[in-house]
Amino acid sequence: MIETHELTKQYRDVTALDHCSLTVNAGEVFGLLGPNGAGKSTLLRLLMGFLRPTSGTAKIDGLGCYRNSVEVHRRTAYLPGDVRLFRSMHAKQLLKFFCNVRGETDISRAVAMAERLELRMTARVSGMSTGMRQKLALAATLSAETPLIILDEPTANLDPNIRSRVGAIVREAREAGRTVVFSSHVLSEVEESCDRVCILRNGKLVHSQVIADLKRQHRIIARLDGSLPEVPPEFREELTVTSGEGGLVTMESPGELTRLLGWLSELPIREVKIEPVGLRAVYDRFHPPEGMEMLASAQ
Repeated sequence: MIETHELTKQYRDVTALDHCSLTVNAGEVFGLLGPNGAGKSTLLRLLMGFLRPTSGTAKIDGLGCYRNSVEVHRRTAYLPGDVRLFRSMHAKQLLKFFCNVRGETDISRAVAMAERLELRMTARVSGMSTGMRQKLALAATLSAETPLIILDEPTANLDPNIRSRVGAIVREAREAGRTVVFSSHVLSEVEESCDRVCILRNGKLVHSQVIADLKRQHRIIARLDGSLPEVPPEFREELTVTSGEGGLVTMESPGELTRLLGWLSELPIREVKIEPVGLRAVYDRFHPPEGMEMLASAQ
């Protein structure tokens, strides 16, 4: 559904996106991760044809995103991160406006989506809170019957219940065969909703992760009575081991734990905790928390 090749966007001396090559399959929920300034919104605007790339190519459904932007827009429902709405309109008037722009005469789908997001249809945009305006923008976007949905920070300013509901709607879109690109700072909702994620740093795509593979990885944190015995040869290639003070050992396994548990049962373990690695651990490798980043720099 989406393909970019060496996609680059420069503003004088600033490179907002640097030779980004990726593919998003039809029917996939694809997550974009990275802090502000990493290049996420620039990538999405290039896909929508709002920006002209400095170099490289971007295609949606085989169409050039910049040259064929009108056709791309017909296939795409897009929620920008800095959405602006007509403040003089009521919620239902605004939904009707967007339906008319798309050439739809029946707004019942949009109204049903707004009600699902607990939006008051009689409220005027100018009197809405930030969260209510986000719900309205989401209702207008998610109700569009397009094969591709692009969401830039869709759950910003929403309460946890509505965040969860948006995640459910995204998963329903995938089940219906639609493709969703999902940019967010909330790692838990990305991990729950996405099939695959990529991590951007300083405009570069630095990592791609299949979520199903991630869920099979585990971290084992154990405190031993004494030192760690030599790791058996059959586990050396798959097991990452880090030893600390006081007999503390951290091990990461990329696969199933069944074979490993037999060896662990023979160790002089005093305390042990086994947990999924999780998306946070992967993300922190490329964007470590401030204290860890300073420590790494000092070393």
